[in-house]
Amino acid sequence: MGLADRPYMRDEYNPPRLTTILIVILIVCFVVQSALMFYFDVTTIRHLALSVDGISKWKLWQFFTFQFLHSAPWPWHVLFNCLGLYFFGRSVEESLGSKRFIQLYLLSGFAGGLLQILTTIVLPRHLDIPVVGASAGVCGMMAIFCSKNPMQEMRTWIYFFPITVRARYFLIFLTLLSLFGTFIPFDNVAHAAHLGGILVGIGYVRWCEQIESALSRLLPNKRNSSEASPKRAKPVKMETDFLNKEVDTILDKISKKGIHSLTDGERKILEDARKKLEKR
Repeated sequence: MGLADRPYMRDEYNPPRLTTILIVILIVCFVVQSALMFYFDVTTIRHLALSVDGISKWKLWQFFTFQFLHSAPWPWHVLFNCLGLYFFGRSVEESLGSKRFIQLYLLSGFAGGLLQILTTIVLPRHLDIPVVGASAGVCGMMAIFCSKNPMQEMRTWIYFFPITVRARYFLIFLTLLSLFGTFIPFDNVAHAAHLGGILVGIGYVRWCEQIESALSRLLPNKRNSSEASPKRAKPVKMETDFLNKEVDTILDKISKKGIHSLTDGERKILEDARKKLEKR
């Protein structure tokens, strides 16, 4: 899968170094895992894969370790996850920064693992098959990318035929497929884990990011009210510069993708800027 254009407008560029390191770590873990399975006791890997049996025995580290294991020795599972990280994880890290990227990646993996465990326990006829793979974290990065850029065109292939699809519809398809597979397992894929990662990604963009943006706009006003009158000029200037920077970024996004691509939070920022200009 490829991206047709540049991912999205960024306030600043954060080199995606951590994504590259994470890809290398996944490949190294796969090689070590394959060697252990071939030359040593296979059961050592089962202590690191995620399962209801393991969690019931308080092997809580499985929520973390399963994200670095893959189906071995065939390399396709780890390669597809690494490709997903390359195309989507790099863009998310460039936009949000390395710290926020790794936090959301691991949180998506944990949430996916938790939902997989709960699904196996609650729903009937769901077998307790050990779960491995970085797919939940990768699905979280996909959901963040697609939620932030719903009109972004992406190219993919179906039976060697290239097609172009907007990120919004790709995310809808991925979510519905994961939801269906969660309730009606039709293969050996942990669809509930994928769904958990997707929900974290959508939830972050839909609620957490907008809350953070709103708080960042309120903080300068809070500083203004707490400072003496002679010192009010500096915070006001800081608020104006911050607002202008956000408005410029949104206007650039409109020129690139059209006004329909704006989120509710971005529309609110433009409306606030308009009201401030009318008061001058």
